[in-house]
Parts: sequence; structure tokens; C-alpha cells
Amino acid sequence: MALLLMVAALAGCAGKFRSYDGPEVTRILVLKGERKMLLLHHGEVLESYDIGLGFAPVGHKQREGDGRTPEGHYFIDRRNPESEFHLSLGISYPEPHERMAASEAGVDPGGDIFIHGTPRDYRDDGRDWTAGCIAVTNREMEEIYAMVGDGTAISIYP
Repeated sequence: MALLLMVAALAGCAGKFRSYDGPEVTRILVLKGERKMLLLHHGEVLESYDIGLGFAPVGHKQREGDGRTPEGHYFIDRRNPESEFHLSLGISYPEPHERMAASEAGVDPGGDIFIHGTPRDYRDDGRDWTAGCIAVTNREMEEIYAMVGDGTAISIYP
């Protein structure tokens, strides 16, 4: 019985890690106003996802706690296979110019901006519920996590 439980647990963990052998994702394009995220291979759309954003999605992130999703050009700088939000890919916000602007304004620019899944506790919170991240379903996040490599460019537009 213990062996069966261990096998079932391991199978469940392995299920969130998928493989991908298609064209390289060369850029991620996020259109905040349309609530869309596109994975591109040199301009060709490979996949398109409906997304959730920060709880105050209009405008560029200015400071920690403002609930806004940043706007600008970044890159995927880390991955978290043990994320509280299923899986997650880190976005390089804040960039040096954003740190400087926040410092001049006397505020913390915030950070820890990710593309991530949606754990059960947040599934009924409406479309825009994150603290500034980009949310997709867990199944979609598994696909994105497999397709997108570290260093991939991401452009986030209003």
C-alpha cells in the first residue's frame, strides 16, 4: 500500500513537467489591454493564452504593492519549479532605470514578477487578482514552462 501511494505521488509530481520539441520561443508578447500573451518564434505565433494581471492592471508598475503589472521590455531570468503558484517563470523587473525612478520617488519598485499558474485558493478571485504577475491556468503554465527558456525576451504592452 505504501509503495502504491509513493508511486502515485511521484506520478503526480512528474505530471507538471512536460517536454517540448517544437520551434524555439524567441519572444513573449503580452498585451495587457487584451489580456493576451503570445509565444512567438521570429514573429510567428506558436501559442496564445488568456491571462490575468495585477489587481490594478492599468498603467506601469511604479512601486511595491500598487497591484500593477509592469510594462516594458524584459527577459525571463529564472524559473521556480516549486512555486506556490504551481510553476513560475521570473521576469527581470525592475530594470536599472525603474530602480532609479523608484529611488527618486522615495519608493520601493517591488519585484518578484512572474508568469505563473493559478492555485486552488485563487481560482475564484476574478480575472485580475495577482500582485502584479501574469497568471494562466496550471495546465497552460506547464506548457509555457516547457516551451520558454531562460533569457527569452518578453515585451509587456498596455
